[in-house]
Amino acid sequence: MPNSNNGSIKPPNHYLHELPQVEEERLESLFKRIDLDGNGRIDILDLTQALHDTGVHQGYAQKFIEQSDQNKSGDVSLAEFIHYVREHEKKLRLQFHSLDINKDGKIDLDEMVTAFKHLGIEIHRNEAKKLLQRMDTDGTLDISYEEWRNYLLYAPSTDIRDIINYWRHSTYLDFGEDMNVPDDFTQKEMLTGMWWRHLVAGGVAGMVSRTFTAPLDRLKVFLQVHGTKQTKLVSCLRNMLAEGGVWSLWRGNGINVLKIAPESALKFMAYEQAKRVLRGSSSRDLSIYERFVAGSFAGGFSQTIIYPLEVLKTRLALRKTGQYSSIADAAKKIYAKEGLRSFYRGYVPNLLGIIPYAGIDLAVYETLKNYYQRQNESEGNPGVLLLLACGTTSSTCGQIASYPLALVRTRLQAQSK
Repeated sequence: MPNSNNGSIKPPNHYLHELPQVEEERLESLFKRIDLDGNGRIDILDLTQALHDTGVHQGYAQKFIEQSDQNKSGDVSLAEFIHYVREHEKKLRLQFHSLDINKDGKIDLDEMVTAFKHLGIEIHRNEAKKLLQRMDTDGTLDISYEEWRNYLLYAPSTDIRDIINYWRHSTYLDFGEDMNVPDDFTQKEMLTGMWWRHLVAGGVAGMVSRTFTAPLDRLKVFLQVHGTKQTKLVSCLRNMLAEGGVWSLWRGNGINVLKIAPESALKFMAYEQAKRVLRGSSSRDLSIYERFVAGSFAGGFSQTIIYPLEVLKTRLALRKTGQYSSIADAAKKIYAKEGLRSFYRGYVPNLLGIIPYAGIDLAVYETLKNYYQRQNESEGNPGVLLLLACGTTSSTCGQIASYPLALVRTRLQAQSK
């Protein structure tokens, strides 16, 4: 039981009088698992680590603290924790019963699909099964109330649509079918603007990651173009530093970051249009092969539109000190000297490279994931780290297979009259 040092608020009445001993022990045990430093209070650091350990996105930590911290102290006492969790679980139980159509105390696959349909959310049985497996810890292919309650402990809302959103998007790595195809969004997510928030978040992350890896990217371009003259990493890096100094390692990064927004927007728009064509008049989910076709089309379409920026990026990365004063100056000089066609040099091998990359990435990822599931059927879903390893391996295989085309593309982009 909490003492006066455990929080400045008065413990709720139900905590003192109405809480069964079994429930008290369960909640105290859960509190202690989250309270990593053992000081009797849960702060943002404790909760962030707890979410990380369970594979839930750490962004939910702040929301949990805000909703359970009654006295706004910035952390949560045992009394506050029990009060919040008890109220939260009461609402979760009501939602569970609304989905349990046959009232047998479990939610099975058919009930889940029916519930989604009643909410106006079309879901393929394969996706529904994967969502079910996220909660299903005992491998029975149905969800008990305890599994439902435990999985949704950190969900910030008990509204059924918010629960479904949390269910589908709370994990680090969505249990999707393809790591390279644009994200799918539900009708509600499209209407509420979640799609553009995902694009913005991905764009910001892309800007940061590209900026950090820009020196390696410029080094790669140099070796691709001048590989016969400079075959060693160290000598190539030394020559770049001698010619332009440390800041020269980031040449071409500005336009590389600049093209993220139009490329992402065009790819998303093309992907949505391709899905509509493939679906026809039905509202079914796309199969894995249809997603590959739609994703390849989207990638090809976006590359066709923004390809001149790709050529500019390569030329700016290879430029000598003082050759171009800006992106606009580079475009103007290249056009004046070489004409419009120069901005599409290497376009064909670039377009051809999209198909083997996306196809091999998809095939290897699915093969590794399915092999693990066949060998470990009793363990439920693969863990986040395992899925990340599958994604990294598949992406690497795709890049290796398509690299010859990427090399040809870069050399053609670098050619000038």
